[in-house]
Amino acid sequence: MRTKRLRFAAIAVLVAVGAALAGCGSSQTTSSENATAIDPNNPWMVAGAATSTGPSGPRRGVPDAPLTAENGDGGAVDRLALNAIGDIEEYWKTEYAKTFPGTFKPVNKYISWDARAPKEQSVKFCKADTYKLVNAAYCGLDHTIGWDRRVLLPLLEDKYGPMAVVMVLAHEYGHAIQGQAKIAGFFTGALVKEQQADCLAGVFLRHVAEGDAAHFTMNMTDGLDGVLGATIAVRDTDPSDPDNVHGSAFERVTAVQLGYTEGAEACKRIDKKEIKQRRGDLPVTFEVDDEESQQLPVDQASLTSVSQALAKNFPLAAAPKFDYSGVVRNCSKVTTTEPVSYCPSTNTIGTDIPELAERVGPLDGDDEPLSAVVQGDYNAFVVFVSRYMLAVQQERKLSLTGAETAGLRTACLSGAFTTKLSEPASDPRLSANDLDEAVSGLLADGLAAADVDGKVVKSGYQRLEAFRTGVLDGEQACMTKFK
Repeated sequence: MRTKRLRFAAIAVLVAVGAALAGCGSSQTTSSENATAIDPNNPWMVAGAATSTGPSGPRRGVPDAPLTAENGDGGAVDRLALNAIGDIEEYWKTEYAKTFPGTFKPVNKYISWDARAPKEQSVKFCKADTYKLVNAAYCGLDHTIGWDRRVLLPLLEDKYGPMAVVMVLAHEYGHAIQGQAKIAGFFTGALVKEQQADCLAGVFLRHVAEGDAAHFTMNMTDGLDGVLGATIAVRDTDPSDPDNVHGSAFERVTAVQLGYTEGAEACKRIDKKEIKQRRGDLPVTFEVDDEESQQLPVDQASLTSVSQALAKNFPLAAAPKFDYSGVVRNCSKVTTTEPVSYCPSTNTIGTDIPELAERVGPLDGDDEPLSAVVQGDYNAFVVFVSRYMLAVQQERKLSLTGAETAGLRTACLSGAFTTKLSEPASDPRLSANDLDEAVSGLLADGLAAADVDGKVVKSGYQRLEAFRTGVLDGEQACMTKFK
C-alpha cells in the first residue's frame, strides 16, 4: 500500500540573491501586546538595547559611511547599501580575530549597477555583464561585492523594510569572510557555504539588535520579522534541484538563528556533517517525480487520517471529538477561532473544511517577486494539528490561554508532531517542502500559534522559533520552555 504524503506546491517567483555569483490574515486571530516583553527563554531576545517596539532601520542624523561604490549614482539605495557595508566591516574589523585566524581583510571594492539600464550602460561584475542582472553577490575572484540598485534592493526594502537589505549584504559579506577564515574552501559544498553566510549574517544582526551599529537599529517585531521574511523569500523551492544551494526557508532561518544566538563559533561548526545531523530524518528531497503536484486534499478523509496520526503520536485518555460540519459556536468562556476551533468544555475540535482548504492556495502574494508566501496543503493541516495540541494541553492541566505561553506552546507541540510525520512508517507522511509551508503561515498570520481564544504573539519570529523548537528538540522542550 502506497503511503500517503502531505504535499504542497512551492510556487514563488524568486530573485536568486547570490546564487549565481557567490556561490493572509484572519479576523479571528488577535495580537497579544503582552507577548513582546523580553523573555529569557527566547533566544532571539537579547540584552542591551534590544527592543520590541523601538525604531528599526537607518538611524537619523548619522553621517554616511565614508565609502563609495563604483558606477554608483549616489542615491538613497546606494547610500543604504554602503552604510550597511560600513557597519558590517567595522564589526568584523573588531570581532574577526576573536574567532578566526589571521587578519581581517575588508572587501576591495563595491560595485553598483542598474538592472534596467540599456546594455551599453551595463558594467562588468565578476567578469559577467550586469545587463538585466537582478542580483546582489560577493565575487571571490577579486574580493568585491556588487548589487542591483534599481530592482533588487528597492524591492527588498519595499516588501520587507531596510533591514532586509542589510541582511542580504551581511550574507554576501559572510561569503567574503568564510574563505579568509578558512571555514570554507574550493571543495566546500555550496549549501554549506550558504548556511555559513546566513549564520555570519545572524552574528552581525545581533550586533545591530543590541544597539551597537553606527547606522542601523533593529527591533524585535517588524524589524526582525522583515529580515526573516526576506530570508524565506530567497529560499530553494525545489529541493530535488541540484542547482538550489541556499537551503529551505526552515534551514535558512535556522542558520541565521544559530549565528544570532551562539555567535561566530556556531558558524565555524557548520559543515556537511552538521547540516546532515541537524536535518535528521526530515525530508529534504522529493521521493517521486510528481511528488510536488500530489497535494493531499483538505477534506474529511484527509483530516481523519491526520487525526489518527495525532492520536497515535499524542494519545489522550479522553480523545477529543471531531466535528467537520464547522467550527464550535457558543463555547463557554472561549472565543471561537476560524477555520478550526477547540472547545475545552465539550472537548471538541470543529473544522470549517471549505475555509481551511482555502489556506492551500493560491494565497495572496504567492505569485509576486520575492514573496515569503508558500502555498500548499500543510499550511492548512498545521492549523488543524494546533487545535488538537490544545486538547493535549487541557488533559495535562495546562492553561489554554495566553499567547506567549499556551499559544507558543501550541506552535511548539505542532512542530514536534510535524517531525513525527517525517518518520518512514508515518501515514500521512511529511513531504520535503511542508516545513516551509508551515514557516510561511506562522510568519504571515500565526494561526497555528494561537491560544484557545485565537490570540497570537505579535512577533512572527517568536512564532517561528517556537515551531522550530518543537521540530528540532521535541515535545519535552516545548513543555520546559513555554510554561
